[in-house]
Amino acid sequence: MESIGPLEQSLHTARARVLADLAAGEVAAADVVSMVEDSVVQRRWWVEQWPEGAEFVAGLVAQDVQDALLETYGRWPLCPVCGSGDPHALEVEPELGPDPYWVCHKAGVKVAAVGSLGTAMGGVSPS
Repeated sequence: MESIGPLEQSLHTARARVLADLAAGEVAAADVVSMVEDSVVQRRWWVEQWPEGAEFVAGLVAQDVQDALLETYGRWPLCPVCGSGDPHALEVEPELGPDPYWVCHKAGVKVAAVGSLGTAMGGVSPS
């Protein structure tokens, strides 16, 4: 069996983390999963050009999917921290860095690591 290299591993991990966050928000429809796959394909090329960027891929895929969803579904993921006021989306920080987090800029708090949104949304695990 062929072993998976670090580049492929970073892409698999990014895909899994973003899919987990989508499932936590019950947004993992087939067309949305296709958005994740499209982003992973694009980011594969990006990481091949810049292997040192492998640890940044999860945050980039999350941002890609967030942008794609904005065009078709609206804002995602909605902030679970702010209970009042206009619904607003969380943002990924750092924009280009390791260990990306979903952050609410309104409240100024880190909500959850990319891939761990389910725990911030009330701990509902996907069935």
